[in-house]
Amino acid sequence: MLKGRKLLITGVLTRTSIAFEVARHAQLHGAEVALTGFGRARRLTERAAAQLPCPVEVFELDVNSPADLALLAESLQRRWGELHGVLHAVAFAPEDALGGDFMETPVDSATLAFQTSAFSLKALGGVLYPLLDSAGGGAIVGLDFDASVAWPVYDWMGVAKAALESVARYMARDLGASSVRVNLVSAGPLRTMAASGIPGFDHLAESWGEVAPLAWDVEDAGPVADAICFLLSDLARGITGEIVHVDGGYHAMGAPLPRLDRPRVAELIE
Repeated sequence: MLKGRKLLITGVLTRTSIAFEVARHAQLHGAEVALTGFGRARRLTERAAAQLPCPVEVFELDVNSPADLALLAESLQRRWGELHGVLHAVAFAPEDALGGDFMETPVDSATLAFQTSAFSLKALGGVLYPLLDSAGGGAIVGLDFDASVAWPVYDWMGVAKAALESVARYMARDLGASSVRVNLVSAGPLRTMAASGIPGFDHLAESWGEVAPLAWDVEDAGPVADAICFLLSDLARGITGEIVHVDGGYHAMGAPLPRLDRPRVAELIE
């Protein structure tokens, strides 16, 4: 599905990262992959990278640093000369922007959450667009968490995700003429290092199965990775400006589901 494609994947911290699973699946589908890491956490990225099926290069990237963004583009130009796809899996909100004190969050913290989690999609896409254009087009995919509703304790990260969804639509509008697609995947809760920093994550993860009609495993990023690989492939060449929900169907339900056994479900259907 991705044979011969050159992909940049951000956001790999550990083997439990969604981005790690995307990189692994992409390599198994034939893609050439490069990763990014940041600061002291880059060592974690390099450790995780060593567990991928094929060796990868890890580039330094602080998405809020114009110098890092420019150097990344130059490095990829030298390495490949073109790019077919990008996964944006970067998000951050300061501690005082999460946790339930929404009305008390200072503007600097809210701004940092927006810049790192939403504006960075445009910043990354902007510097890498010439490489995608050189390849005759490609795909930018971002990781989302449903921003159409308010979540407990998610606070300004939820606002940042709403901004991310809007940024993706405007990028889809402006880059479509060059056959560059921009889509998001709204994933259900997964037990990653990033998730461990969200207060109340365990409660959210435990209650997910009460609403999602499909079984949801918080330890398995595979379904999300498969959807992202599809969007990075030519199979999704007609899709842009879209939010694909990979959440077991949670987003489509209006209330928790009654726990019915299989014979009773069959009766109701008949």
